[in-house]
Amino acid sequence: MKLIRSDIEGVFVIDNFSSYDVRGGFIKVFNNDLFLKENIVFNPEEIYYSISKKDVIRGMHFQTSPYEHAKLIYVTSGSIIDVVLDIRKYSKTYGQTISMKMEAYKDSLYIPSGCAHGFMSLEDGSTVVYNQTSCYSKEHDFGILWNSFGFDWGIENPIISERDKTFPILKNFATPFQEMI
Repeated sequence: MKLIRSDIEGVFVIDNFSSYDVRGGFIKVFNNDLFLKENIVFNPEEIYYSISKKDVIRGMHFQTSPYEHAKLIYVTSGSIIDVVLDIRKYSKTYGQTISMKMEAYKDSLYIPSGCAHGFMSLEDGSTVVYNQTSCYSKEHDFGILWNSFGFDWGIENPIISERDKTFPILKNFATPFQEMI
């Protein structure tokens, strides 16, 4: 298992440990010692998962203070295109995005607070597990409009929730992440 720095400050791709034998497979998605070596303190307070149909886009979500959170995500069924948008004004990578294809039983992704996160399901039944360092707070839950920050999702008519369609476009968004917390 190893942590690989991405092009966005503080975002890591995690090359999970995996082992397979006649019984099936074993996947390790988190190791606290490895995180601490990168000065990442990750203490999940809430864990949940979503199951999505093909062509669903969920995102771009984040929470604000005092309920901002880092996420550790991975896929247990199907595949997705995962997207992270840096909305931390103080960050050297502010406004930049990264994306990666994630498949069941492969890599995990660590996303620090101050980044908007979303994904597109590439097949029916894609299941994404979220480990978050704060609990959900409706009053602090926000997003950026999925098609407003220059990322090409490669789809004409995605399935999007009514709520996600109401998010502001990036250029009109006043980020609450002005300085390091």
